[in-house]
Amino acid sequence: MITWKLCSFNELTTNQLFDLLKLRVDVFVVEQTCPYPELDEKDRHPDTRHLMGFVDGVLVACARLLSKGVSFPSVSIGRIATHKDVRGKGAGKTLVSKAIAECEMLWPNEAIEIGAQEYLLSFYESFGFVSSSPMYLEDDIPHVDMKKA
Repeated sequence: MITWKLCSFNELTTNQLFDLLKLRVDVFVVEQTCPYPELDEKDRHPDTRHLMGFVDGVLVACARLLSKGVSFPSVSIGRIATHKDVRGKGAGKTLVSKAIAECEMLWPNEAIEIGAQEYLLSFYESFGFVSSSPMYLEDDIPHVDMKKA
C-alpha cells in the first residue's frame, strides 16, 4: 500500500529532497538515457507542491503539481515518475489519480495540463486528458501537450 505525502519545497526534509531527485534522475536520465536539466526553479516555486508516494518508507512515486503560469497557462502536473519495482502494479494510475485530486483541491475549477510522452497518450486519455498540441520533441523524446478541462 502506498502512503501519500504532499509538500511544498520548504517542507521537504533533506532526505525527502534527495530521494525525490534520485527517483526522477533514475527514471528520466538513467532509464530513458536522456540527459536533461533536471533542476529548475519550478521545484521551489512557492505554489509548487511535490506529491510523493512511499511504500515502507521508500519513495516509489512522485509528481510535481504546478499552479497556473508556472509551466503552462493552466495548472499542470509534471515530473510524473514511478520506481521500476512498482510499475505494472497500478502505482502509475494511483499516482495520476491522486495528483489530479490534489490539483482539484488546491486549485478548484481549473483545467490541468501536462506534457506527456507520446507513448503514454492512451494512459493519460483514460483520465480525461485530450491532446492539445501536435507532437514535438523535448530532449529528443516525442511529447504531446494534453489538457483536462
